[in-house]
Amino acid sequence: MLTVPQFLDMETHRLEYEWHGPPPDEAPTLVFLHEGLGSVSSWRDYPARLAERAGCGALVYSRLGYGESDPAPLPRPVRFMHEEALVGLPAVLDRLGVREPILVGESDGASIALIFVGSAAGRSRRVRALLLESPHVFVEEVCLQSIAAAAQSFRHGDLRRALARHHRRDVDATFRGWSGVWLDPAFRSWNIEELLPEIEVPILAIQADADPYGTLRQVETVAACCRGVVEVRVLPLGGHSPHREDPALVLEAMARFLEREVLRGPGTLVD
Repeated sequence: MLTVPQFLDMETHRLEYEWHGPPPDEAPTLVFLHEGLGSVSSWRDYPARLAERAGCGALVYSRLGYGESDPAPLPRPVRFMHEEALVGLPAVLDRLGVREPILVGESDGASIALIFVGSAAGRSRRVRALLLESPHVFVEEVCLQSIAAAAQSFRHGDLRRALARHHRRDVDATFRGWSGVWLDPAFRSWNIEELLPEIEVPILAIQADADPYGTLRQVETVAACCRGVVEVRVLPLGGHSPHREDPALVLEAMARFLEREVLRGPGTLVD
């Protein structure tokens, strides 16, 4: 069954979004930042389930160029994740009045969350915690090889059809924008390690030990460099999207982390 998307009217474009649970003036807000080929629909029912379990609201949105959101200018710049973290995400939070978010990021979305909190602008927002799945903090050869393989599958296999369910506006532009920047030789030097020592908020970092897009060095670097509480969960034999591969385990890990580090009780922040 198809649902009718809701849209945020920004200054120059529209973004697809969903809201689950109470508004930001009644409870903390989980803000979901999707992966490089994700969207509102690719999260499935996970945001609603985590919001209910934690007693929080949940904001889920598709970034520019994804899902039902307006198209993005192409090609994407090498600093596209910085632009999203420093311009796109703050604008969405302001538009919906989210002042003390809990950021839930997957893959590129996890990197955007780290950039946001590691920046001066993000630190002024009082982000309460980061729940990260498969973050990227530097570029690894295994990731580039997997993206090149995905490009082959998109052109000659089943990937285009699978992604078209989530990117009905222009699946070709969505894939080209993501794969093009990651496979740009200039992107090989992309690295956000210098921002990590500025991050003091509690972090749960989850990654599978068989992730085709990154080794455990990614979450190990987050744990070694960030200054706050960092809990690392390594899932055996999983892939790049733990919340889809083992949703019950990941939901419980995130909910318990929030209860221990962030929430005094359901829907109540620890001051």
